[in-house]
Amino acid sequence: MKVSIIGAGGLVGSSAAFALQCGGIVREIALLDVNLEAAEGQALDIMHGGPSTADQIIVAGGYEHVTDSDVICITAGLRRQPDESRLDLINRNTDLFVGILDEINKVGTKPGAIVFVVSNPVDILTYVAAKRLGLPLSQVIGLGTQLDTIRFRSLIAAELGIAPTQTSALILGEHGESMVPIWSSATFAGVALDRHPNWTPALANELFTRTRGSGAEVIRKKGGAGFAVGIAIRDVIESIALDSQKVLPVSSVQEGCYDIHDVALSVPTVIGRAGVVDRLEIELWPKEIQGLRASGNALRQTIATVMQRIGS
Repeated sequence: MKVSIIGAGGLVGSSAAFALQCGGIVREIALLDVNLEAAEGQALDIMHGGPSTADQIIVAGGYEHVTDSDVICITAGLRRQPDESRLDLINRNTDLFVGILDEINKVGTKPGAIVFVVSNPVDILTYVAAKRLGLPLSQVIGLGTQLDTIRFRSLIAAELGIAPTQTSALILGEHGESMVPIWSSATFAGVALDRHPNWTPALANELFTRTRGSGAEVIRKKGGAGFAVGIAIRDVIESIALDSQKVLPVSSVQEGCYDIHDVALSVPTVIGRAGVVDRLEIELWPKEIQGLRASGNALRQTIATVMQRIGS
């Protein structure tokens, strides 16, 4: 399998490439960036680690790599400022993103290729990509709340002193202010999280607040997120490459799940080689469903403004 990463000269794209190298799943990783020299430098640095990781082809170049790629991962974008919401990025990032989509349309994609959007605001741009590229909706995926979900789990595990890999909890909806914590199915080692002796409603609120602000915190402290988002990207691409059918909270244009239509946001989604294989309407608490629908309504208003602005 070949993966092209557009925006690979930056922190997110290069972190994704490194995570894919360490995962050893895909055969070829192509790094694309408007700054070709930066992409070449990242490719060279990653290639140097090959003897200790995986037998892969690591290259840098332009959009010619898109035509034979199985996954086209778009990470390019302007960085969010510490006090800026993801939705505030839309006017600054839309023109850049649409230019990338138009270049993809020019060179074309192979049958069945998956376009994987990471650029923020990811739900808005996933919707734009789905409409502008003209691909089946199943072949356009956004990273969505997969990153928020692993951040959520890591914070829960650290606070309670439990194993992160045995901590299960979901964030659904928007990758942004209206994200929804799904406490109804949260567990540790298969046990309901609220059974933990140190669990309290106040702690639950604190952990969700910290999760929602984690992106801004990382930006403020180190300038930008890279490592965790690279791992989140790898999680999704791995499920595509291996046709694992994993259930992941990724963004796609909804067609009725939880009675949500014509907006891209994250619901429990089965991901395989065909992209979105299915969406699972798992049982949620009523307030969680209400939050999910409210998240969709908030995003839909912005989408309407964006689509009118770009003339789609």
